[in-house]
Amino acid sequence: MTKSNKTIKIKAIARHHGLFITLTGLIALFIVAWLCSYYWQQARFPLLFMVLTCIVTIFIGLLKLAEPTYSLIVTPEKLTFHHLHGHWQFNWQQIRNIHCVTNTVGITREELNYVGIKLTSIDVIANSISLRLANRMIHEQKPLIHYCIKQQLITFEQGILNFEPYILRDGTIIKGPLAAFLHHSEVLNQALGAHLFIAASNLNGSINDFVFLANNYLSHAKNSYY
Repeated sequence: MTKSNKTIKIKAIARHHGLFITLTGLIALFIVAWLCSYYWQQARFPLLFMVLTCIVTIFIGLLKLAEPTYSLIVTPEKLTFHHLHGHWQFNWQQIRNIHCVTNTVGITREELNYVGIKLTSIDVIANSISLRLANRMIHEQKPLIHYCIKQQLITFEQGILNFEPYILRDGTIIKGPLAAFLHHSEVLNQALGAHLFIAASNLNGSINDFVFLANNYLSHAKNSYY
C-alpha cells in the first residue's frame, strides 16, 4: 500500500471512458448520417432511432468528460473532494474517523455504497464546503435519507428538508442551502454515524481499499500532530 507521505489522486469511475464514448458516438453519427443520405426514404424510422442513439451516446460521453479530472486528492495534510458542482476540503485533524457505511437489520449486516466521514465537529463544514456543492449533496443523498426512513433510523419528519437557520457553537447563524445541508448532515450522523458521504462511483476501486488508504493517512497525521 502507498506510504502516507505521498499525494494520491483518485479518478472517479464515473469519468472512465468518457473520451472513448464521445468519439464512438461521433463516429457512429457520421456513419449513420452517410446512410441517411442513401436510405432515408427506405428506412426512415430505423435511421432516426440510430441518430437519436448516437446523440445520447455523445451526451453521456460529454457528461463524463465534464466531471473533475480527480474526484479525491489525498495528501499528508488534508483530504479534498472535487465534484462537478464544487468541492469540500478538510484537514486530517478535523476528521474523527472514516468508515464503510453499514447498517444491521436483524442479523443481517447491510453495506451501503458509501464511504462515511465523521468530523470532530459538524461546525467545520460551514467553512469547508462550497455552497453549490452543499445544495447539490442534499439532493444526491436523498437515497440515504429514504433508506434511513425505511429502516426507521430516523422519522419521516427528520427526513424533510429543514431550511431553518443553523446556529454554530460560536453563535454564528448560517442560513440558506448551507444551513439545510448542516441539518441534513446532523440527521444522517445520528442515523449512520457520519457527517459526509462519498458515493462508490467517486472512487476508482473498492470502498474498503479507499477506507484503508484514508485511515492510514488519518492515523499518520494524528500521530504526527501529537
